Amino acid sequence: MNPDLENLDLVELLKLLEMPPDPAQVSYAPQTAGWWVMAAAALIVLAALVWALLRHRRANAYRRAALRALEQADDDPAQIAAVLRRTAVAAYPRRQVAKLYGEAWLNFLDTSFAGEGFADGPGRVLSSAAYRPVAAADPLLRSLAERWIRSHKRGKT
Repeated sequence: MNPDLENLDLVELLKLLEMPPDPAQVSYAPQTAGWWVMAAAALIVLAALVWALLRHRRANAYRRAALRALEQADDDPAQIAAVLRRTAVAAYPRRQVAKLYGEAWLNFLDTSFAGEGFADGPGRVLSSAAYRPVAAADPLLRSLAERWIRSHKRGKT
């Protein structure tokens, strides 16, 4: 041992210590190609999900518009009938829906969603509501129309 160091106390010895050099910077970028491939695949999947969500949202825009129109229709059966007709024309081919009236129209509404109530229920009034005034509408008519708008099966256009 060095004789000069033997006479120093601990504090003086600590002052003689040199700090070790800083380690090299660690890169946060992936080091292997597999991670780059995985990141690219994740971006593609994310883009496909966003595209599918936008497509679904655009495809159901007519439903949102119909629900807004139904809110404005209150409990007027003639206005509810008009909203349902416009919604059906937007969701199904015009040549299939436009010619329907009376019992055929009500049966179409019943068969196009998982429910009943148009041909044998509060929706029965819709077959004639556009042609003659109805004294009092069933309060269940609006909720039935709303269920149909939300859950009808979309036709092939």
